[in-house]
Amino acid sequence: MEELDLILDSVKDDMDAAVRHLDHAFQRIRAGRASTAMVQDVMVEYYGAPTPLNQVANVSVPDAMTISIQPWDRTAINAIEKAIINSNLGFAPSNNGENIILNVPPLTEERRKELAKQAKGETEDTKIVIRNARQNGIKELKKLDGVSEDIIKDSEATIQDYTDKYVKICDDHLKNKEAEIMKV
Repeated sequence: MEELDLILDSVKDDMDAAVRHLDHAFQRIRAGRASTAMVQDVMVEYYGAPTPLNQVANVSVPDAMTISIQPWDRTAINAIEKAIINSNLGFAPSNNGENIILNVPPLTEERRKELAKQAKGETEDTKIVIRNARQNGIKELKKLDGVSEDIIKDSEATIQDYTDKYVKICDDHLKNKEAEIMKV
C-alpha cells in the first residue's frame, strides 16, 4: 500500500508542478499594465556572468505604464539596457544615467487577441502535461504486484479525479487571464 500512496502522491505532485509552471508562464504574458514579472527572466551580462536582472538592480513599477530599473552599480546600466533590448520584450529602454525607464505601450486589440491565444496555448500544453501524469500514474499502478484489482480501479478513479480537478484549475486560470488581457 505504501507504493500505491507514493504513486498517487507522485501524480499529484506532477500536476501541481504543471499548474505552477502555467502560473509562471501567465506572469510573463503582459496584460496592458506594467509589472516587474515582465522583466524577471532578463539575464544581464554582469562581470562576465549571466545574472538575473533582479540581482543587479531594483525593479519597480511607479505607475501602470512604467517599469523603473535602478542598478545598484551604475557601471551596469549599459549592460542592463543591452540585455533588455536583446530579450525581445519589445521595450525601448531609456536611461538618465542613474536608472532605466521602460514605457509599456498600451495593447492594441490585435495584440490582445495574440496574447489571449498565447495564454490558451500555454494552458493546452499544461493540460497535456497533466494528462501525461495521469497516464504515467496508471502505468505505474498496473506494474504493482500483489494488489487487488479493486484497489487498482479505485486508485485509477482517484487519479482521474485529480486530472479533472487540475484541468478545471487550468481552465479557471485561463478564463481569468483572458479577462485580464482583454480588459482595456
